[in-house]
Amino acid sequence: MREHAEDPKAAAAQLKERLYATITMISVVIGLAGSEHVEALGAVATIVTASVGLWLAALVADQQAHRVTSGAFATGRELRTMLFVSSPLLLSAVGPLILIGTAALGAMTVDTALLTAAGVNVATLFAWGCYGGIRMGGGTLLALVAGAIDAGIGTAVALVKAGAGH
Repeated sequence: MREHAEDPKAAAAQLKERLYATITMISVVIGLAGSEHVEALGAVATIVTASVGLWLAALVADQQAHRVTSGAFATGRELRTMLFVSSPLLLSAVGPLILIGTAALGAMTVDTALLTAAGVNVATLFAWGCYGGIRMGGGTLLALVAGAIDAGIGTAVALVKAGAGH
């Protein structure tokens, strides 16, 4: 997979999926936290189903787009690139699952775990925004503004998705 990480287009596509997955997971955990009487096992099932479902949908869409544009199934390098790019859709479940596992051990409530997972994901959006601001060469103030904007927009999108039941 190192070959893909060194390909700027594949790395950019993977980061896009990582950000999308982060926003989607915020909406999933907020939606779960807003549910009445959510239990750890039900939350785990929802989070796993959401991340695996998104990942499979991305693979199907990528494969279909590849078939339409090239006239052939993606295999070999193209298929490995698709898997590399879409992997954050699965990885987005790891943090919430760890927190729910912690809740199942009695360290916190499931609601607290879910809201903490949302907070961690918002902080992740902020960090990526800051990093983007730094990469643009605008200094600390631009980085903080970019981080705040990215976290705010990501949170707003997640809240709309959660409110719509997605």
